[in-house]
Amino acid sequence: MKIFVRALALATVLASAASAAAQATPAADTTTLQFHGFRAGARIDEINGVLRRFDGKPLRCRRAQADRRVSECRAAVQLADLGGAVDLWVSAVDSVASVMTISGYGSGGQVDRWRRGLERRYGSVGAKVQGSQWMMQWVQQGRMLRLTWRTDRNDKPVSVSLVDGRVLDAWGRDRAKSARRP
Repeated sequence: MKIFVRALALATVLASAASAAAQATPAADTTTLQFHGFRAGARIDEINGVLRRFDGKPLRCRRAQADRRVSECRAAVQLADLGGAVDLWVSAVDSVASVMTISGYGSGGQVDRWRRGLERRYGSVGAKVQGSQWMMQWVQQGRMLRLTWRTDRNDKPVSVSLVDGRVLDAWGRDRAKSARRP
């Protein structure tokens, strides 16, 4: 009985300490890397749902000739939250987004809005510079989100790329198995 009482007392102390620690530190964003609802690893129907919320048209998809499991999909959408017109490109394997790019032009502070929103959500990371191109990158749970922009023009091209490494790895393993079969 004494062991049970001590274990219960220890559990109570640990639970209250964990609760106090959780209240003292802001909660980390544990969601999948995403950008305005778009995320790598999403199914095509989910992406079309995000486009509908923004009053956009659904993705137009074409299957690859070399591997019928792969589709290339495109859409254009007017997004006030994203600074105006943006293009969406998706490479999907079995209707699951492996690589997604959202691109537009960074006039009127669009680059700064995108960067600040991503840093608020996922934390600050150092920007890397190569010539006039800048890049910031976040990686979580086999997924990557990369913000890229150029500074050499008045209308700064800006893009967010979302990559799901797990989808790509599974596709690569399947292709390797198929190649080994007689």
